[in-house]
Amino acid sequence: QERLVESGGGSVQAGGSLNLSCSVLGGVRDSYALSMAWFRQAPGKEREGVATIDRVGSASYADSVKGRSIIFKDKAKNFLFLQMHNLKPAKTAMYYCAIDWRGDRHFERRAYAIWSKGTKVTVTS
Repeated sequence: QERLVESGGGSVQAGGSLNLSCSVLGGVRDSYALSMAWFRQAPGKEREGVATIDRVGSASYADSVKGRSIIFKDKAKNFLFLQMHNLKPAKTAMYYCAIDWRGDRHFERRAYAIWSKGTKVTVTS
């Protein structure tokens, strides 16, 4: 059974950068077919997609992070990464990585089969 473990959360000042990583543990069935994504959930708000990457490495981003975030993966080692730059206090949230086997880029929460426990990112002003 696959499980996702994140690292890299923490506190950063507004305008700063933060890198998140997500390791897929427990063996990955059909790894060539993975869709992978980062989501975030701010206090009192719904979980929303941040960035997603498909089985061939093409990425899509939420409008709010375009130009300030990069998602990429190490397919051989089953790692997923998110680089965030020029962070703003509004981006304070719990960040989650997720995978499913659709293979495309998408932010459909219900379609993602496995989720990480989340890592907290705090952006201070």
